[in-house]
Amino acid sequence: MSLPPGFLDELRTRVSLSQVVGRKVTWDMRKSNMAKGDWWAPCPFHQEKSASFHVDDRKGFYYCFGCHAKGDAVTFIKENDNVGFMEAVEILAREAGMQMPARDPKAAEKADRRTQLAQVMEEAVKWFRLQLKTSAAAAARAYLDRRGLPPAAQDRWEIGFAPDARQGLFQALTQKGIAPDLIVDAGLCARPDDDGTGRRGGAPYDRFRDRIIFPIRDARGRAISLGGRAMDPNARAKYLNGPETDLFDKGRNLYNQGPAREAAGKGQPLIVAEGYMDVIALSEAGFRATVAPLGTAVTEDQLRLLWRIHDEPIIALDGDAAGIRAALRVIDLALPLLEAGKGLRFAILPQGLDPDDLIRAQGAPAMQKVIDAAQPMVNLLWRRETEGKVFDSPERKAALDKTLRAALGRITDPSIRAHYGEDIKRLRLDLFGQNAQPFRPYTPRQPGAGPAGGRSMAFQPVAPLPSTRQSLLATAATTATAVEEALREAVILATLIAHPALIHRFETALETLDCTGDGHALLRDLLLAHVDDPDPRARIAAAAPAPLDALLAHPHVRNAPALLDPADRERAEFALAQDFFILQAERGRRREIEEAAQDIEGVVDEGLTWRIAKANEARAEAHRGPQAKTGEAVISANGVALDKEELEEARKVFDSIRFDRPSRRN
Repeated sequence: MSLPPGFLDELRTRVSLSQVVGRKVTWDMRKSNMAKGDWWAPCPFHQEKSASFHVDDRKGFYYCFGCHAKGDAVTFIKENDNVGFMEAVEILAREAGMQMPARDPKAAEKADRRTQLAQVMEEAVKWFRLQLKTSAAAAARAYLDRRGLPPAAQDRWEIGFAPDARQGLFQALTQKGIAPDLIVDAGLCARPDDDGTGRRGGAPYDRFRDRIIFPIRDARGRAISLGGRAMDPNARAKYLNGPETDLFDKGRNLYNQGPAREAAGKGQPLIVAEGYMDVIALSEAGFRATVAPLGTAVTEDQLRLLWRIHDEPIIALDGDAAGIRAALRVIDLALPLLEAGKGLRFAILPQGLDPDDLIRAQGAPAMQKVIDAAQPMVNLLWRRETEGKVFDSPERKAALDKTLRAALGRITDPSIRAHYGEDIKRLRLDLFGQNAQPFRPYTPRQPGAGPAGGRSMAFQPVAPLPSTRQSLLATAATTATAVEEALREAVILATLIAHPALIHRFETALETLDCTGDGHALLRDLLLAHVDDPDPRARIAAAAPAPLDALLAHPHVRNAPALLDPADRERAEFALAQDFFILQAERGRRREIEEAAQDIEGVVDEGLTWRIAKANEARAEAHRGPQAKTGEAVISANGVALDKEELEEARKVFDSIRFDRPSRRN
């Protein structure tokens, strides 16, 4: 959905940033100047005691001088509540009394229908909560007391009770004037089966009877369905969820999603438990960023949703066989979806205990120990393939290698696949000993990698070479490389300060720039903070005068071709594209060499020299310039060199600029 021109400007005008932020912080009134719209407080994004978080109410902008968080009201809602951009806009629009732009008629009609269903669901939640106070719910209240949920906790989680009556809820809602069709479409009631005439006869009946009720809410806090735990031990289903409706898709939602997202946004680890009571027990014990799938195994959509909330969710599963099987299903689902920075960890509880049992028996510290000991997914993969098996023959060892290669082959990201392979090598050496035949997780051979005739060379283990990483030559080379990279960073930052209109063009590259020079990270953050400012130099000078002066005083920066003529934007754009391009290639090459040095100290395979050669080729391509590339992009074995999209993007910049090439910088 796109927003009309001026909508965001109007929204920022109507909303006071200090009011939005003020709900989450305590202002330092000694440092703040309300008359000038100048507010200071401890930062809500990191733990601190001093007031380093600054809000400029007149300009609608905030900045933390500790963790460098920055943005406007929309950004604050996004980061603090851990929501997406459009959802943050909707939240602020409601506060400002602004109507969100209308969508097409069909979409609007469908949205209105969902709004009606959500209202019906809220009425049902209220009714079920009232029933928990009645005498018919005495057994349910006793059960909740045994599970350690006092009345205050029951109210926090809006727990209710469905009496054992065929039409108790249906009659209560229809008496309020709610149409039967809406009650059925919300999933609260069902119509009787076919009566033999081809039609479904009779009045709708309640889906939930003699069950403890747990409301299920979406990320926006709307009640979208219900979960019910049977009080009858002989019930066909111990837990029952509402059916799929226009409101509820159980494969795309998580229990406790909204509160967990907010807690995860404030730094708590995201924990994935199995059921409602586990989530409630963990949250009440202080682990507020806890969710659960809704009666099914984790789906692909739920996994992607988890990664939007947190980069590394922790799957907390029971220590029994069923819990381990559930973990292994998640592994198979996750392997093809892994991305750099997006992973899973697994916390396996003691045998026979779930999170609720462990917390009630041993307290929150025991659960914290389990969370702290969470294992990376590669360990669970190895455990699945080796636990309870004996590898006392070459055939069995070969079968293990084949199975592991197949699993790693499902990982699409080459860098992650390579690192998984390294961990598998380590685990394999621990199992089979130092004399084991090396494990090759994938085949990196490229055309021309083998000898003439296309026949590969037999693998010959060699003695480990002496380490060179600590030699004076390596140290000098590393220092020279670091200095060169810091100089290139300085030129990039100075060029963007001189040409702020180009910040938008290179914003993504700037966000991912790993700054190593003194003060460079602060200058990068300030550039990103003032991305919409046509001339941010004055603000940057006020926030970081010393780093800025040091940057602009450097002879290498003053003599950069892109800065000699501040009016020549095309030359600056060309130079920035080239500098980002070369810097990435240089760092990719250095990482390849560092990883290769580690491999040299162990056992060498024929792919090692190929990796180093390809990294050097990538460096040479970057220094020649992307317009000279005619074939496929170079990708190193661990995925850290230039990929095709980055190469094509840089090539477009070069092709779009028409002027004599400036002299190359070293």
